[in-house]
Amino acid sequence: MSEHVKSFAAVDLGASSGRVMVGRVGPESLELTEAHRFPNRPVRVPEGLRWDILSLYAGVLDGLRAAWQVDSVGIDSWAVDYGLLDADGALLGNPVHYRDARTEGVAEKVWATVPAAELYAVTGLQYAPFNTLYQLTAARSTAQLASAERLLLVPDLLAYWLTGEAGTEITNASTTQLIDPRTRDWSHDLAERLGIDLTLFAPLRQPGDPAGLLLPRVLEETGLRGPVPVTTVGSHDTASAVAAVPAAGERFAYICTGTWSLAGLELERPVLTEASRAANFTNELGLDGTVRYLRNIMGLWLLQECVREWGQPDLGELLRAAAEVPALRSVVDAGDATFLAPGRMPDRITDACRESGQPVPESRAEITRCILDSLALAHRRAIREAESLADHPVDVVHIVGGGTRNELLCQLTADACGLPVVAGPAEAAALGNVLVQARAHGLVGDRTSMRRLLARTQPLRRYEPRGDAAAWRAAQDRLTRG
Repeated sequence: MSEHVKSFAAVDLGASSGRVMVGRVGPESLELTEAHRFPNRPVRVPEGLRWDILSLYAGVLDGLRAAWQVDSVGIDSWAVDYGLLDADGALLGNPVHYRDARTEGVAEKVWATVPAAELYAVTGLQYAPFNTLYQLTAARSTAQLASAERLLLVPDLLAYWLTGEAGTEITNASTTQLIDPRTRDWSHDLAERLGIDLTLFAPLRQPGDPAGLLLPRVLEETGLRGPVPVTTVGSHDTASAVAAVPAAGERFAYICTGTWSLAGLELERPVLTEASRAANFTNELGLDGTVRYLRNIMGLWLLQECVREWGQPDLGELLRAAAEVPALRSVVDAGDATFLAPGRMPDRITDACRESGQPVPESRAEITRCILDSLALAHRRAIREAESLADHPVDVVHIVGGGTRNELLCQLTADACGLPVVAGPAEAAALGNVLVQARAHGLVGDRTSMRRLLARTQPLRRYEPRGDAAAWRAAQDRLTRG
């Protein structure tokens, strides 16, 4: 391999699977290959829904073994969830899953101390029942939290097991609802009022910071030759995905698609207005002092759950059949908490249509088309409201992540938004992870240079808007009235 090309292992953990990808980066080259993919299967135990973190760690080690020699390792994952360690550094039980029911009704208890409007004005984070703040409030009286000496968010926990060094990466920390996005530091006043001990958290790290070296036992188990550094990346997978948006200029919106759709803008400063709170937009931190101003939408979770309920039919055939179903016959609110929990998703979709007085989708193709139309409509609404609230015009929408493979969803999003959609890359989180490592090792420059490299090297597809814009307005009006 050329001395100007280096290899980086990107550990990228999603809500349903994990993978270790290897990125080879040079001044004019960027190649990504999959070393190992493994399932992420939560487990329901008597006390609730838990992540099988030991299985995930084993998958990471298997992936590093399959990656061969690399120059660095970076880790990203979903947000908000954490593991607790005792005074000896041992894990106190499997991390609680964000879909666990323990946070039901907890937000109201928090708001009794810090009203929702004040909470938003400080943290800029949208209301979601599973934010770390609410999880910690729900855990306040537990023996496990009482015994804890350290709290590590999921990617930081895995990095700790690899290196023995603890840190809290800032983009993921911003999803805890304990960070002030203006100062990019903890809100000590807020934490004190809510009885949350910030000393549980390890020191904050920035993307690009060193996170330690792989321990000798890790080197032995993976077969890697040391020293191998772990480099801090945007450890919230959305932060890494936004870093891999191949945009030219600033007038773009992004949609990071997968189990969730994260639709929004990259801004220089947060939007902390009451109108922004009412619209349920969040201000999460990104690379280089940026803010990810976005809305969480239920995403392809709706379809994933239906497909699981239906016994895993061929997805390609299902999408082809859905494309033949008349557009916008029935739509649901893809951001409704009704759809958050697993189970009975087809019935919940049809129930929502029935209750809103719309035609009830009956076949699998009709339910699939309802979901995709609803997601496109949610994308449209999020982007238009973000433009207005942030006073930030948009000329193009970039879709990155797994949803780029869903051509029907990409076209429907272009139609709904009335804007061109550029789809790709599909493995955006892994690519953003790799590029931050490469930048830390001197191979690429600023975010603009990173995005130019992506645009030159990754396959992208453009979708132009088509169809009747009035039909989308009417569907939105119908949903709003419902």
